[in-house]
Amino acid sequence: MEIHKAATKKETSQAAARLAAATLNQAIQTNGKACFVAATGASQFDFLEALTADPSIDWSKTTMFHLDEYVGLPETHPASFRRYLRERLVDIVRPGTVHFIQGDRDNPQAECDRLNRRISQGAVDVAFVGIGENGHLAFNDPPADFETEAPYIVVNLDEACRKQQVGEGWFVGVNDVPGQAISMSIRQIMKAKVIVCTVPDKRKAQAVRDCLEGDVTPERPASILQRHPNAHIFLDADSASLLKRL
Repeated sequence: MEIHKAATKKETSQAAARLAAATLNQAIQTNGKACFVAATGASQFDFLEALTADPSIDWSKTTMFHLDEYVGLPETHPASFRRYLRERLVDIVRPGTVHFIQGDRDNPQAECDRLNRRISQGAVDVAFVGIGENGHLAFNDPPADFETEAPYIVVNLDEACRKQQVGEGWFVGVNDVPGQAISMSIRQIMKAKVIVCTVPDKRKAQAVRDCLEGDVTPERPASILQRHPNAHIFLDADSASLLKRL
């Protein structure tokens, strides 16, 4: 794990986007294609803006997998992560292949099974992720399942996670946030050759300190990133403000 710090949120996101683009380009140069995982949330706004503005990437040679999605939420809902990714990534650069999580299918486990078959067909070159205010990684809230080998799983969202979604403006109240989601599992995220984790903002400072300087534990799901040999954590001055070793 390597920590990168910049002064501002925008500089942090631009640095993360440069590494993401370089990783995609290297995979395309080496293998003729690249597979990536895309995250959502407020922490990814500036990162995706910078990444989609990079003219060097041949997006037609990429395959995108979706990190997580609410169960039962239609794509038309303002908080839908499919809608988010269409507006901020897919409709802009048009990856060659896109595997969205259909969270509003009647059988969430069947949707997991479908995605599990798809993602198991090859390696993931790079995963774009963030860290939640409660330390979650994707929608793996504490205590996260560090053991399951299933690439996608149905998870329950805890109150802290649901409050974060309200705080970011995606929902009016906690009761409006779905109680479940389909999420890429911890072990599947860790299988990515490179992880680009973008975590700006003061509200993430405590989670950043707990996950990056504390013990690796399911109670702090993103702490698992400490064990990834090629995980890059991009922080701004605010999110890094409580770190003692930086």
